[in-house]
Amino acid sequence: MAKLQDKVTVITGGISGIGKASAELFAEEGAKLVLVDLDESKGQEVVSELEGKGYEAIFVQADVTSEEDAKNVFAKTIEKFGRVDVLFNNAGIGASKPTHEVTYEEYRKTVNVDLDGVFLFAQNAIKQMREQENGGVIVNTASMYGWIGAAGSAAYNAAKGGVVNLTRSLGIEYAAENIRVNALCPGFIDTPIIPEEQKEPLREMTPMKRLGESEEMAKAALFLASDDSSFMTGSSLIVDGGVTAQ
Repeated sequence: MAKLQDKVTVITGGISGIGKASAELFAEEGAKLVLVDLDESKGQEVVSELEGKGYEAIFVQADVTSEEDAKNVFAKTIEKFGRVDVLFNNAGIGASKPTHEVTYEEYRKTVNVDLDGVFLFAQNAIKQMREQENGGVIVNTASMYGWIGAAGSAAYNAAKGGVVNLTRSLGIEYAAENIRVNALCPGFIDTPIIPEEQKEPLREMTPMKRLGESEEMAKAALFLASDDSSFMTGSSLIVDGGVTAQ
C-alpha cells in the first residue's frame, strides 16, 4: 500500500520549492492534499496539474501569520475531507542581512512567518487531531540553522531554532495522544529562496559540493510524515550535505 494512502495532508508553502515537490510525492503515495499559499492563481494551477494526474487536491489561500486564515484552512479541510492526518508546516521566508542593519520590522516579519506561522498551524492541527481516533502527524520545516549559527541571519536563525525547540515541546506534550511532531532541517537547497549569485559560494560551503534538491527534501518529509518514522517524535532530521558535521 502507498505510504500515505487516503491520508488528508495539509501543506503550507505547497506550491513551490520543497512544498510543491512534497505535494507531488505525497500525492503519488496516496495523500489527499490541501495546499496552502498566498498566490491564488499559482495555487489553482498546481491543483489543476495534480488533478490532471488523477490526484485529489484543493487550494486554500492563506497568510500563515493570520489566526483567522489558519482557522479557515482547517475549516475548509474538514468541510472537504472530514479530517486532518498530516500537516507539513513548510511555509517560510529567508532573510540575510547584517544584524546592525536589520530593522525591527524586518526581524518581526521573519520570525512571524518562520516561527509564529508554524505555531498557529500546528496548534490548529493539534486541536483537530485530538478529536480523531488515530491522532496525526506534524512535520515542521526548520533548518540546519536551527542547530548552528551563521553571521548575517540572526532573525532567520532565531526563528528556526525556535521551530526545533517548539517541535521538541509539542512532540513530548502530545506523544501519549498519538500525535507525532518532528522537524525537517534542510541545508542549502536549490530553490527560489536562494538568490542565483549566492548558489556557487553555498555549494563550496557544502562538503558534498552541491546544493540539495527539493525532491530530496520531499523524500525526507515523506519519511517523517509516514509510518516509516512511527517511533519518532520531538526529533529533527538534518538533511544538509554534511554542513553541520564539519
